Amino acid sequence: MDKPEFFVTPGYGEYMLDKLHYSQAVKIGDRVETSGQGGWDDDLQIPESLADEIAQAFRNVERTLATAGASWEHVVHINSYHVGGLPAEVNDAMVRLYLHYMPNHAPIWTQIGVAALGLPTMRIEIRVTAIVP
Repeated sequence: MDKPEFFVTPGYGEYMLDKLHYSQAVKIGDRVETSGQGGWDDDLQIPESLADEIAQAFRNVERTLATAGASWEHVVHINSYHVGGLPAEVNDAMVRLYLHYMPNHAPIWTQIGVAALGLPTMRIEIRVTAIVP
């Protein structure tokens, strides 16, 4: 078995490692797993707009994948965690961003409604698995 290699997203990932002792991604062989990525900026601020928060979470996934040598084109599995249910606005934003970031493939996806996430104002968190050939 290949040795796990851990990655920290520059900016917010450094804070998470220092304060909460976890990495943002791990690569084992050709497989990359990310921790849940929220819609925060590097100061851990969450946009007021749900659509903006979802878009920022996608950008954070992209940044985190890049640290491990992967990108959205390599994503095969997505879990998305949602506070406040799944109104049409959520699926509309998610699908629009899937088509933007992954126009040539459709990964598997599980949506999960949750009571709370890691920061009190978070409404979404996205965790992915990627296979890098």
